[in-house]
Amino acid sequence: MNLNLPELTEEVRRLAVETGRFIRGERNGFSRGSVEKKHAHDYVSYVDRESERRIVARLRELLPEAGFIAEEGSAGFGGEPYCWVVDPLDGTTNFIHDNAPYCVSIALRSREEILLGVVYEICRDECFWTCKGMPSFCNGETIRVSEVSSYDDAFVALGLPYDAETYKPTFRKLVDGIYGNVAGTRVVGAAAAEMCYVACGRFDGRVEAFLGPWDIAAGILIVKNAGGKTTDFRGGNDYESGRQIVASNGKIHDFLLKMLEEE
Repeated sequence: MNLNLPELTEEVRRLAVETGRFIRGERNGFSRGSVEKKHAHDYVSYVDRESERRIVARLRELLPEAGFIAEEGSAGFGGEPYCWVVDPLDGTTNFIHDNAPYCVSIALRSREEILLGVVYEICRDECFWTCKGMPSFCNGETIRVSEVSSYDDAFVALGLPYDAETYKPTFRKLVDGIYGNVAGTRVVGAAAAEMCYVACGRFDGRVEAFLGPWDIAAGILIVKNAGGKTTDFRGGNDYESGRQIVASNGKIHDFLLKMLEEE
């Protein structure tokens, strides 16, 4: 089947914005008493689940032959030729505490590659999107990664995954190598949004591990089509699962990888 990717991307963009408006409306009267704990420090609410339900229902209409990988598990992926990768509310902890950013992230992939990616960052009302063969956009404007080539001038985002005990040695290594050697570091708490911030030049790089594919699938293509680079911690291609992801403008990528080298 030949997909009209630009047309499909536009439909997904509209869906992401509509879902984001629902999430924004729910935030106004949101009570932390409605929050459930999935794992240690990993939370979910009815807003996540209802957002995913709406997204999955609409995507099934748009492309019935596609399966799903969705964070809250409302649909499954079997032998289908395509797969939607959905995070209905990336940055749930930020949302719970009324802290920016948080976003909707939707990607479509085939068996071989990611075909389109859309991320709607709700707090800034920014929609990032791209598809195979096209540049990346934010609210209709083409975006590109930064031109920063010196790590001394770099602004780098770090993630803190829920698997704290396993990740602590890596995080310590990153902090030791980066803190004081770059222009600044931040821990923002929404991987999909931060990948887009690399794509549009707000960050020059971002590093994290132990994510889910829904956290980064859309952002991977948005970064690539904006001229950036994504790898695993060894500089290889085993990164789409989210187990390890380094995203950058390409110019400081080797510096970030060096911080992750085994001692």
